[in-house]
Formats: sequence, structure tokens, C-alpha cells
Amino acid sequence: MLGLGIESTAHTFSCSVMDGRGRILSDVRSAYRPPDGEGIHPREASRHHVERGPAVLDECLREAGVGMSDIGMVSYAAGPGLGPCLRVGAVMARALASYHGIPLYPVNHAVGHIEIGRLLTGLRDPLVLLVSGGHTMILAFLEKRWRVFGETLDITLGQLLDQFGRSLGFASPCGREIERLAASSSGCMQLPYVVKGNDVSFSGLLSAAVRAAGPDRALACRSLQETAFAMVSEAVERALSLTGKREVMAVGGVAANKRLAGMLGAACRLHGARFRVVPPRYAGDCGSQICWTGMLESDIGGGTPVRDALVRQSWRLDTVTIGYQAPLASRRPRSRR
Repeated sequence: MLGLGIESTAHTFSCSVMDGRGRILSDVRSAYRPPDGEGIHPREASRHHVERGPAVLDECLREAGVGMSDIGMVSYAAGPGLGPCLRVGAVMARALASYHGIPLYPVNHAVGHIEIGRLLTGLRDPLVLLVSGGHTMILAFLEKRWRVFGETLDITLGQLLDQFGRSLGFASPCGREIERLAASSSGCMQLPYVVKGNDVSFSGLLSAAVRAAGPDRALACRSLQETAFAMVSEAVERALSLTGKREVMAVGGVAANKRLAGMLGAACRLHGARFRVVPPRYAGDCGSQICWTGMLESDIGGGTPVRDALVRQSWRLDTVTIGYQAPLASRRPRSRR
């Protein structure tokens, strides 16, 4: 069976077609870009999704070499995310499911990050670090739910990078530019370091970094990265010791940062744990994460009636009951791209 996944939680509108073995046949995206120094405006982002959505879907099907008549199910990101953006994807998914008479699956966006990560890394039972614009969580699977072993107490790691970057006039998302500048500096300023148990707090770090940022932008970016990533790595180490896991996986948009991956890898080596990062192309928001999670759910259920397929702007992944089996790492799927 082939599945279609639709992602529209924030700035990216994406569609993907996958088969039941986990092979990615296509993954097409279009991202809304706000003006330099500004964040994502939900209304403008949703307008972008409305305008670009049909073309993204057409290109996705064409790249996969299929038509809607070949699609056996459709899934969409039902939350968490920006309400206006979520509704665009949901409307498209409901229309397709209703018109073509195929099952419909609402998917938790955060769970999607984890499932595409496990599919592509081959890890079976990892401690998960989910770091993105919407999440900063340390998780482990137990009794049909992802349990939180640490998280941010205020803003997320992705928000920290974006808000700091915007204060310097960068365009959102700012992570790549901050990473580029940070790599060109060797110095480091002292900034607030707040770890409370397994939880972290970034708001004080952000305020201090903005105040301390001077003409040497590279120094400011490196100082912010080193401090924030060290906090996250410490929390991961504690969770690793507590859970006794032998695998650690980083997923989400910020997981593509090479410096963060390097620090986490060093921490895992100290504990004898295997460390993997989701491939950079699939670290950020993408239709593949929604499609694959929907296909996993289709193994145990017949879908959600169109009238009940809604969106939830605030939908914590630790409230989602996982009824399907963990992704089969033995499949070791490959992207066709």
C-alpha cells in the first residue's frame, strides 16, 4: 500500500509518498520565509500554504510516479502547531480522503519526528532527544507512551536560536546562520547555565546573550551554542544514566546542527551508548514523518471519520497512546531519492 502524508504545522508545507516497507518515494516541500529579523506570522504562513499546497501535492505525486488512485491512505499533521497552518493541511487531507474514499489518519507531529528517526537510523529502543522550534524533550518509550525524562521549562532550543538570530537581524529559521558563524570563532563568553534536574531553562540565557552580543557576532553565536548545547548534553547524560538505555537518537530541526551532534556523541561514548542522528534532510518538518507515522497507525486501525478529523494546536506527545508495534529496524529502508 502507498500512503500520502501532509505536513503543515508551521513554516513548511510538505507532501510525501511512501510505501509499506518504509521507502520514501517522494518528499516535496515549500517553506514560508518571513522578512529578515521577523518571526513566523501564522496568517502569512497559512496563506503561503494555501497558495503553494496544490502545487506541492502535484509535484509530490509526479515525482513518485503515481496518481491519487494509487494512494491507499492519507495522513496529516493534526498538531501541535500554528492553528491557521494546521487547518490548511487538515482541509486538504479531509478533501482528498473524502473524494477518493480512502482512510484518513491524524498524526501527532512530534511523534512523527521520532518515528521517521527510528525508521531511518535503525534504532530499536532509544532514548530520544527531540529538539526543534516547538519541542525540547528527552523521551523514552514505556507502556504504549513516550515518557518525558526532561524538557525545557520555558522556550525551546529552536526558539532560543531563532529569537537570538532575529535580534541580530537574521532571517528565520536562524539555526544554520548561527551554526556557520559559531564555527568561525574560538572564543566563548560566560553566559547563564541553567539545568534543574533533567530540565533546562533557556530564557535567561537568551536575555543575557542578546545584551552581551557586540560587533563580534561569531563570538556571540558560539557562546550561545556552547552554553545551550552543554546544558542539553548534561540533561541527556542524566537521563541516560537513569534509564540505562544503550541507544540515543536526536531528532527535530536542531538535530541537524553538527556541533550539537558532536557534543551528544561524546557524551554517549562515555556511557557506552550508541548514538545516531536522523539524516539532515529529514530532521526538519517534512511530509515523510507524517506519512510513515500514519502508515504505522494504519496497521491497527481503519482511520478517523472525516467529521472527526480535527486539529489540536497544543497536543503533547506524552498524551498519545501508541497502539502499533515499534518500527521494524530490520527493514532498514532506503530513500529512492
